[in-house]
Amino acid sequence: MNEPLIEVRNLKKHFIVGRKKVLKAVDGVNFTIQSGETLGMVGESGCGKSTVGRTMLRLYEPTSGEMIIEGKNIYALSARELKQKRRDMQMIFQDPYASLNPRMTIRDIIAEPLDIHKLTSSKQERIARVEELLDLVGLNSDHANRYPHEFSGGQRQRIGIARALAVNPKFIICDEPISALDVSIQAQVVNLLKDLQKKLGLTYLFIAHDLSMVKHISDRVVVMYLGNIVELADSQTLYKNPSHPYTKALMSAIPIPDPDIEENRVGTVLSGDLPSPINPPSGCAFRTRCPIATEKCAEVKPEFQEVKDGHWTACHYVD
Repeated sequence: MNEPLIEVRNLKKHFIVGRKKVLKAVDGVNFTIQSGETLGMVGESGCGKSTVGRTMLRLYEPTSGEMIIEGKNIYALSARELKQKRRDMQMIFQDPYASLNPRMTIRDIIAEPLDIHKLTSSKQERIARVEELLDLVGLNSDHANRYPHEFSGGQRQRIGIARALAVNPKFIICDEPISALDVSIQAQVVNLLKDLQKKLGLTYLFIAHDLSMVKHISDRVVVMYLGNIVELADSQTLYKNPSHPYTKALMSAIPIPDPDIEENRVGTVLSGDLPSPINPPSGCAFRTRCPIATEKCAEVKPEFQEVKDGHWTACHYVD
Protein backbone atom coordinates (compact mmCIF):
# COMPACT_ATOMS: atom_id res chain seq x y z
CA MET A 1 0.00 0.00 0.00
CA ASN A 2 1.17 3.52 -0.75
CA GLU A 3 2.15 5.96 1.96
CA PRO A 4 -1.00 7.51 3.50
CA LEU A 5 -1.82 11.12 2.69
CA ILE A 6 -2.79 11.76 6.32
CA GLU A 7 -1.33 10.15 9.44
CA VAL A 8 -2.49 11.05 12.95
CA ARG A 9 -0.23 9.78 15.75
CA ASN A 10 -1.22 9.74 19.42
CA LEU A 11 -3.20 12.98 19.09
CA LYS A 12 -4.35 14.54 22.36
CA LYS A 13 -6.34 17.67 23.05
CA HIS A 14 -6.99 18.56 26.70
CA PHE A 15 -8.79 21.69 27.91
CA ILE A 16 -8.39 23.33 31.31
CA VAL A 17 -11.83 24.00 32.81
CA GLY A 18 -12.98 25.35 36.15
CA ARG A 19 -10.40 25.16 38.92
CA LYS A 20 -7.59 23.60 36.92
CA LYS A 21 -9.59 20.51 36.02
CA VAL A 22 -8.52 18.77 32.81
CA LEU A 23 -11.11 17.86 30.20
CA LYS A 24 -9.66 15.13 27.97
CA ALA A 25 -11.63 15.83 24.79
CA VAL A 26 -9.25 13.73 22.66
CA ASP A 27 -6.99 11.32 24.47
CA GLY A 28 -4.50 9.66 22.17
CA VAL A 29 -6.02 8.71 18.79
CA ASN A 30 -4.20 7.08 15.88
CA PHE A 31 -5.37 6.59 12.29
CA THR A 32 -4.34 7.07 8.66
CA ILE A 33 -6.21 8.21 5.56
CA GLN A 34 -5.14 7.15 2.08
CA SER A 35 -5.20 9.56 -0.84
CA GLY A 36 -8.67 9.61 -2.44
CA GLU A 37 -10.28 7.84 0.52
CA THR A 38 -13.20 8.91 2.70
CA LEU A 39 -12.74 8.03 6.37
CA GLY A 40 -15.98 8.30 8.33
CA MET A 41 -15.93 9.20 12.03
CA VAL A 42 -18.97 8.45 14.22
CA GLY A 43 -19.92 8.52 17.89
CA GLU A 44 -22.23 10.21 20.37
CA SER A 45 -22.35 13.97 20.83
CA GLY A 46 -19.46 15.00 23.07
CA CYS A 47 -17.20 12.06 22.18
CA GLY A 48 -14.54 14.32 20.61
CA LYS A 49 -15.21 13.94 16.86
CA SER A 50 -15.23 17.64 16.00
CA THR A 51 -12.31 18.32 18.34
CA VAL A 52 -10.25 15.76 16.41
CA GLY A 53 -11.01 17.57 13.15
CA ARG A 54 -10.29 21.05 14.47
CA THR A 55 -7.08 19.94 16.18
CA MET A 56 -5.87 18.21 13.02
CA LEU A 57 -6.00 21.54 11.17
CA ARG A 58 -4.58 23.52 14.12
CA LEU A 59 -7.78 25.45 14.67
CA TYR A 60 -7.11 24.10 18.17
CA GLU A 61 -3.48 23.71 19.19
CA PRO A 62 -2.81 20.09 20.21
CA THR A 63 -1.78 19.04 23.70
CA SER A 64 0.53 16.45 22.14
CA GLY A 65 0.82 14.16 19.14
CA GLU A 66 1.46 14.53 15.43
CA MET A 67 -0.63 15.30 12.34
CA ILE A 68 1.34 14.38 9.23
CA ILE A 69 0.29 15.31 5.71
CA GLU A 70 2.51 14.21 2.84
CA GLY A 71 5.33 13.49 5.28
CA LYS A 72 5.19 16.86 7.09
CA ASN A 73 4.10 17.24 10.71
CA ILE A 74 2.00 20.43 10.65
CA TYR A 75 2.47 20.95 14.41
CA ALA A 76 6.19 21.49 13.78
CA LEU A 77 5.71 24.11 11.06
CA SER A 78 6.33 27.82 11.50
CA ALA A 79 3.47 30.29 10.94
CA ARG A 80 4.70 31.02 7.42
CA GLU A 81 5.08 27.33 6.53
CA LEU A 82 1.67 26.57 8.04
CA LYS A 83 0.00 29.24 5.89
CA GLN A 84 1.49 27.58 2.79
CA LYS A 85 0.35 24.13 3.94
CA ARG A 86 -3.18 25.29 4.72
CA ARG A 87 -3.84 25.34 0.97
CA ASP A 88 -3.75 21.54 1.10
CA MET A 89 -6.17 21.28 4.06
CA GLN A 90 -9.63 22.81 4.29
CA MET A 91 -12.77 22.39 6.38
CA ILE A 92 -16.51 22.38 5.74
CA PHE A 93 -18.24 23.46 8.93
CA GLN A 94 -21.36 22.07 10.56
CA ASP A 95 -23.50 25.21 10.62
CA PRO A 96 -23.88 26.97 7.24
CA TYR A 97 -25.58 29.86 9.04
CA ALA A 98 -22.71 30.60 11.43
CA SER A 99 -19.78 29.80 9.13
CA LEU A 100 -20.54 32.52 6.53
CA ASN A 101 -20.00 36.20 7.25
CA PRO A 102 -23.44 37.86 6.92
CA ARG A 103 -21.86 41.20 5.90
CA MET A 104 -19.98 39.80 2.92
CA THR A 105 -21.32 38.98 -0.53
CA ILE A 106 -21.05 35.41 -1.76
CA ARG A 107 -18.36 36.53 -4.21
CA ASP A 108 -16.19 37.93 -1.42
CA ILE A 109 -16.80 34.90 0.83
CA ILE A 110 -15.63 32.45 -1.84
CA ALA A 111 -12.81 34.73 -3.02
CA GLU A 112 -11.39 35.34 0.46
CA PRO A 113 -9.07 32.28 0.32
CA LEU A 114 -7.97 33.38 -3.17
CA ASP A 115 -7.07 36.81 -1.80
CA ILE A 116 -5.24 35.44 1.25
CA HIS A 117 -3.08 33.08 -0.82
CA LYS A 118 -2.79 35.51 -3.77
CA LEU A 119 -4.08 32.95 -6.29
CA THR A 120 -5.54 35.43 -8.78
CA SER A 121 -3.67 38.21 -10.56
CA SER A 122 -6.57 40.40 -11.68
CA LYS A 123 -10.14 41.34 -10.83
CA GLN A 124 -11.42 39.54 -13.93
CA GLU A 125 -9.58 36.35 -13.01
CA ARG A 126 -10.99 36.57 -9.47
CA ILE A 127 -14.55 36.95 -10.79
CA ALA A 128 -14.09 34.09 -13.26
CA ARG A 129 -12.73 31.76 -10.56
CA VAL A 130 -15.67 32.50 -8.23
CA GLU A 131 -18.16 31.80 -11.03
CA GLU A 132 -16.33 28.56 -11.83
CA LEU A 133 -16.58 27.45 -8.17
CA LEU A 134 -20.27 28.37 -7.98
CA ASP A 135 -20.94 26.28 -11.08
CA LEU A 136 -18.94 23.41 -9.59
CA VAL A 137 -21.26 23.20 -6.56
CA GLY A 138 -24.48 23.66 -8.56
CA LEU A 139 -25.16 27.38 -8.03
CA ASN A 140 -25.64 30.18 -10.58
CA SER A 141 -23.15 32.97 -11.20
CA ASP A 142 -26.04 35.40 -10.51
CA HIS A 143 -25.79 34.36 -6.84
CA ALA A 144 -22.37 35.98 -6.45
CA ASN A 145 -23.68 39.44 -5.56
CA ARG A 146 -26.16 38.24 -2.93
CA TYR A 147 -25.71 37.83 0.82
CA PRO A 148 -25.92 34.62 2.92
CA HIS A 149 -29.35 35.43 4.41
CA GLU A 150 -30.87 35.23 0.92
CA PHE A 151 -30.12 31.51 0.63
CA SER A 152 -31.53 28.28 2.05
CA GLY A 153 -29.49 26.06 4.36
CA GLY A 154 -28.57 23.66 1.56
CA GLN A 155 -27.45 26.51 -0.69
CA ARG A 156 -25.36 28.02 2.11
CA GLN A 157 -23.61 24.70 2.64
CA ARG A 158 -22.83 24.59 -1.08
CA ILE A 159 -21.29 28.06 -0.71
CA GLY A 160 -19.19 26.71 2.19
CA ILE A 161 -18.07 23.83 -0.02
CA ALA A 162 -17.15 26.25 -2.83
CA ARG A 163 -15.07 28.31 -0.39
CA ALA A 164 -13.23 25.16 0.78
CA LEU A 165 -12.48 24.21 -2.84
CA ALA A 166 -11.16 27.66 -3.79
CA VAL A 167 -7.51 26.86 -2.97
CA ASN A 168 -7.54 23.39 -4.65
CA PRO A 169 -7.04 21.40 -1.43
CA LYS A 170 -6.03 17.75 -1.27
CA PHE A 171 -7.73 17.02 2.07
CA ILE A 172 -11.07 18.29 3.42
CA ILE A 173 -12.53 17.72 6.88
CA CYS A 174 -16.32 17.61 6.67
CA ASP A 175 -17.46 18.41 10.21
CA GLU A 176 -21.07 17.17 10.32
CA PRO A 177 -21.83 19.06 7.10
CA ILE A 178 -25.42 17.75 6.82
CA SER A 179 -26.64 17.71 10.43
CA ALA A 180 -28.12 21.24 10.25
CA LEU A 181 -29.92 20.58 6.95
CA ASP A 182 -33.37 19.24 6.10
CA VAL A 183 -33.44 15.50 5.46
CA SER A 184 -34.54 16.10 1.87
CA ILE A 185 -31.39 18.18 1.25
CA GLN A 186 -28.87 15.96 3.06
CA ALA A 187 -28.60 13.35 0.28
CA GLN A 188 -28.04 16.09 -2.31
CA VAL A 189 -25.09 17.53 -0.37
CA VAL A 190 -23.56 14.08 0.25
CA ASN A 191 -23.90 13.16 -3.43
CA LEU A 192 -22.28 16.49 -4.36
CA LEU A 193 -19.34 15.68 -2.08
CA LYS A 194 -18.96 12.25 -3.70
CA ASP A 195 -19.08 13.73 -7.21
CA LEU A 196 -16.48 16.36 -6.30
CA GLN A 197 -14.23 13.66 -4.83
CA LYS A 198 -14.28 11.71 -8.10
CA LYS A 199 -13.80 14.82 -10.23
CA LEU A 200 -11.04 16.47 -8.16
CA GLY A 201 -9.39 13.49 -6.44
CA LEU A 202 -10.21 14.75 -2.94
CA THR A 203 -9.60 12.99 0.37
CA TYR A 204 -12.19 13.38 3.16
CA LEU A 205 -12.54 12.93 6.88
CA PHE A 206 -16.35 12.80 7.17
CA ILE A 207 -17.54 13.44 10.73
CA ALA A 208 -21.21 12.68 11.46
CA HIS A 209 -23.63 10.93 13.78
CA ASP A 210 -25.97 9.78 11.01
CA LEU A 211 -24.75 6.19 10.70
CA SER A 212 -26.65 5.43 7.49
CA MET A 213 -25.16 8.43 5.71
CA VAL A 214 -21.65 7.58 6.93
CA LYS A 215 -22.04 4.07 5.50
CA HIS A 216 -23.14 5.58 2.17
CA ILE A 217 -20.12 7.86 1.74
CA SER A 218 -17.23 6.20 3.67
CA ASP A 219 -14.61 3.66 2.62
CA ARG A 220 -13.57 3.04 6.24
CA VAL A 221 -15.16 4.11 9.52
CA VAL A 222 -13.71 5.13 12.91
CA VAL A 223 -15.92 4.79 16.00
CA MET A 224 -15.11 7.16 18.88
CA TYR A 225 -16.16 7.03 22.52
CA LEU A 226 -15.14 9.57 25.17
CA GLY A 227 -12.06 10.85 23.33
CA ASN A 228 -10.80 7.41 22.28
CA ILE A 229 -11.13 5.29 19.15
CA VAL A 230 -12.82 1.98 20.03
CA GLU A 231 -13.09 0.46 16.55
CA LEU A 232 -11.84 1.01 12.99
CA ALA A 233 -12.69 -1.08 9.94
CA ASP A 234 -13.81 -0.81 6.34
CA SER A 235 -17.41 0.30 6.01
CA GLN A 236 -18.94 -3.01 4.95
CA THR A 237 -17.18 -5.01 7.68
CA LEU A 238 -18.08 -2.56 10.43
CA TYR A 239 -21.76 -2.44 9.57
CA LYS A 240 -22.15 -6.18 8.96
CA ASN A 241 -19.88 -7.51 11.69
CA PRO A 242 -19.07 -4.94 14.44
CA SER A 243 -16.85 -6.35 17.18
CA HIS A 244 -16.87 -3.72 19.96
CA PRO A 245 -19.94 -3.66 22.28
CA TYR A 246 -20.36 0.08 21.75
CA THR A 247 -20.32 -0.28 17.96
CA LYS A 248 -22.86 -3.10 18.21
CA ALA A 249 -25.16 -0.82 20.23
CA LEU A 250 -24.80 1.97 17.65
CA MET A 251 -25.56 -0.37 14.76
CA SER A 252 -28.62 -1.82 16.50
CA ALA A 253 -30.05 1.72 16.66
CA ILE A 254 -30.13 2.08 12.86
CA PRO A 255 -33.77 1.63 11.76
CA ILE A 256 -34.51 -1.02 9.13
CA PRO A 257 -37.02 0.05 6.44
CA ASP A 258 -39.08 -3.12 6.84
CA PRO A 259 -41.81 -3.01 9.52
CA ASP A 260 -41.86 -6.80 9.98
CA ILE A 261 -38.12 -7.05 10.62
CA GLU A 262 -38.06 -3.87 12.71
CA GLU A 263 -40.91 -5.05 14.94
CA ASN A 264 -39.20 -8.32 15.86
CA ARG A 265 -35.65 -6.98 16.12
CA VAL A 266 -34.01 -6.90 19.55
CA GLY A 267 -31.71 -3.89 19.88
CA THR A 268 -28.92 -3.25 22.36
CA VAL A 269 -29.96 -0.63 24.90
CA LEU A 270 -27.10 1.00 26.79
CA SER A 271 -27.62 1.87 30.44
CA GLY A 272 -26.55 5.18 31.95
CA ASP A 273 -25.21 8.33 30.33
CA LEU A 274 -21.92 9.25 28.70
CA PRO A 275 -19.40 9.76 31.56
CA SER A 276 -17.75 13.13 32.05
CA PRO A 277 -14.48 13.56 30.11
CA ILE A 278 -13.24 15.54 33.13
CA ASN A 279 -13.45 12.39 35.26
CA PRO A 280 -13.46 9.40 32.89
CA PRO A 281 -13.78 5.82 34.23
CA SER A 282 -10.60 3.88 34.97
CA GLY A 283 -9.50 1.18 32.55
CA CYS A 284 -11.92 0.95 29.63
CA ALA A 285 -13.88 4.20 29.26
CA PHE A 286 -16.95 2.26 28.05
CA ARG A 287 -17.10 -0.19 30.97
CA THR A 288 -19.72 1.77 32.97
CA ARG A 289 -22.26 1.15 30.17
CA CYS A 290 -20.96 -2.13 28.74
CA PRO A 291 -23.14 -5.26 29.11
CA ILE A 292 -20.10 -7.59 29.23
CA ALA A 293 -17.73 -5.56 31.45
CA THR A 294 -15.70 -7.36 34.15
CA GLU A 295 -13.23 -6.33 36.86
CA LYS A 296 -10.42 -6.52 34.31
CA CYS A 297 -12.12 -3.73 32.32
CA ALA A 298 -11.92 -1.44 35.37
CA GLU A 299 -8.24 -2.18 35.99
CA VAL A 300 -6.66 -2.38 32.52
CA LYS A 301 -7.24 -0.10 29.53
CA PRO A 302 -7.74 -2.36 26.48
CA GLU A 303 -5.14 -2.13 23.74
CA PHE A 304 -6.26 -0.91 20.33
CA GLN A 305 -5.29 -3.97 18.31
CA GLU A 306 -5.84 -5.48 14.89
CA VAL A 307 -8.23 -8.44 15.33
CA LYS A 308 -8.56 -9.17 11.61
CA ASP A 309 -6.91 -7.75 8.52
CA GLY A 310 -7.65 -4.01 8.62
CA HIS A 311 -10.14 -4.37 11.51
CA TRP A 312 -8.99 -2.73 14.77
CA THR A 313 -10.79 -2.89 18.12
CA ALA A 314 -10.11 -1.77 21.70
CA CYS A 315 -11.80 -4.47 23.79
CA HIS A 316 -10.59 -7.25 26.09
CA TYR A 317 -13.42 -9.55 24.99
CA VAL A 318 -13.56 -8.97 21.27
CA ASP A 319 -14.19 -12.70 20.65
